[in-house]
Amino acid sequence: MTDQSPGIQDWKKHTSVYERVKSVATTVSKPRSLSYIADSAHVAEDTARDHLERLVSLNVLLKTEHDDGARYSPDPLHTRIQTLRDLIEGHDRDGLIELKAEVQSRIEEWETEYNADSPDELRAGATETDTASQTRNLRKTASDWELALYRLSVIEDAIENYATYSTDFRSSA
Repeated sequence: MTDQSPGIQDWKKHTSVYERVKSVATTVSKPRSLSYIADSAHVAEDTARDHLERLVSLNVLLKTEHDDGARYSPDPLHTRIQTLRDLIEGHDRDGLIELKAEVQSRIEEWETEYNADSPDELRAGATETDTASQTRNLRKTASDWELALYRLSVIEDAIENYATYSTDFRSSA
C-alpha cells in the first residue's frame, strides 16, 4: 500500500475504495487472499474485507476457506452472465454471428499454423521446443486459444438465446 506512483495516485483519486477492491478481486487469475487484494487495491485489510464480503453476497466473487485464511476469486457464472450481457448490448444478432466467424477463423488459423487440434495439444508441444522463446510463444498461444474457445461458447449462447436475452436486457434498461 506504500506505492505512491502517479498512476496509483490517479487510480485512488478517480475510483472509490469499493471500485478498486472489485477491480482487483474480479480480475485475479486464481483465488487470492485478503491481504493480496487489499495490497493490490491500496486499501486497508479491514476495508477490503467488508467490500469482499459484500461482493461474495452479491455472487460476484467466490470465497473459499484455506488453512491460512479465505481466498477470493471471480464467480465464473457471474462472469459468464456479464459477458453475455455485454455481447447482447454491443451487438445485434448478425453482429454476433460475424463475431463468431471471426473467433472461429482465429482458431482455425492456430490449428493450421501449429498443426494442432486443441490448446492442450499445443501446450504438450511446448515441452519439445528448442528455445525459451518458442516455449513461451506456444504457452501463450495455448492460453489465447482456450480463451477464444470460451468466448466462442459465450457467443454461441448469445446467438442461440438472442431473442430471450435481448428482450430481457433491453426491457430492464
